[in-house]
Amino acid sequence: METIPLFKVYVSSDVDKPLLETIHSGWLGEGPRVQEFEKNLKEYTGNPQLITLNAGTSALHLAYHLALHQHDYKGYANSNEDEVITTPITCTATNTPIISNGAKIVWADVDPLTGSISPRDIANKITKHTKAVTMVHWGGNPCDIDAINAIAAEAKIKTVEDGAHSMGMEYKGKKIGNHSDYTMISLQAIKHITSADGGLLFLKSEKDFKRANLLKWYGIDRTIREGIDLRCEVDVPEAGYKFHMNDVCAVIGNENFKHVDAILSKHRENAEFYNKAFAHIPTITVVPQNPDGKSSYWLYTIHVTNRDELMGILKEKGIMASKVHARNDTHSMFAQFKTHLPGVEQFNATHLCIPVGWWVTPQQREYIAENVIKYAK
Repeated sequence: METIPLFKVYVSSDVDKPLLETIHSGWLGEGPRVQEFEKNLKEYTGNPQLITLNAGTSALHLAYHLALHQHDYKGYANSNEDEVITTPITCTATNTPIISNGAKIVWADVDPLTGSISPRDIANKITKHTKAVTMVHWGGNPCDIDAINAIAAEAKIKTVEDGAHSMGMEYKGKKIGNHSDYTMISLQAIKHITSADGGLLFLKSEKDFKRANLLKWYGIDRTIREGIDLRCEVDVPEAGYKFHMNDVCAVIGNENFKHVDAILSKHRENAEFYNKAFAHIPTITVVPQNPDGKSSYWLYTIHVTNRDELMGILKEKGIMASKVHARNDTHSMFAQFKTHLPGVEQFNATHLCIPVGWWVTPQQREYIAENVIKYAK
């Protein structure tokens, strides 16, 4: 029996020719293909302050760097007291860059139904040491972005959106990337759109945008063309990273990106089918879409009381299902930040994700729904 996968890599058949041309062009680093990809993404999202990077994790690391060091470089060391409020209901990639940047994690609780970080608990966790708050759009379902940004603005702290699941997500009529100080979208292999690996960073302020463009490539200003020796005489004021995207990844991403609307449409069609199929089933609770937004449905999440049992049964039936991410606060690397989070405990005990992607056929989604309904408790 062939298993219906929870994730699948999408690669456009149109990529072959331009990819080969790029590989043999003599330019493999950040060049014209990256510029073309960025141009198309900026037009699609409506935010011109966008940077392509080598990974979504790099985008988050850069966002936290900017949030924690909101000044021109004069030489600094992280304060041992710097804090970032975040959620444990996510991939570890959301939170490892916080500690890599030398800051402390403060866990906020989540809505036990949606898994979205709680604005009320964010407000309760802010201290004089808080520098930023991170929200994660679980499965591509938007958090209460405006409420979180309002809390952050009052406290004069930065907001970071982890939109790893959220290509094409909308909130109050605008696409993701237009609401907060920093927003990341992942282009990793199994996301809606992949560039083999990569990530996007959207920035609100022009100052941050210019600074991030330097930091993504060691802190060196690559726009400087004049000089006697390949910018060797140009001063580098702030230590940066090797986070930039290359032309090989960009051409893959750009060709796949041409199909973004069709891919999103299939995810949303399959999700709507499940919404109707599960609407009156008392043993299944569907995670609702934020009424102020439009989910990208990278994940379709339900709650059942026999989650682990159901996951095993579905596996036997050839259907892959999973929690997808373990709650981060149980990992040893985050042990010092442990706190009581009843919403997290409830969400983590019952949530399950079933196949919803572009590859799921009408016949397969009917088969999935039938088995979920039959065996859910």
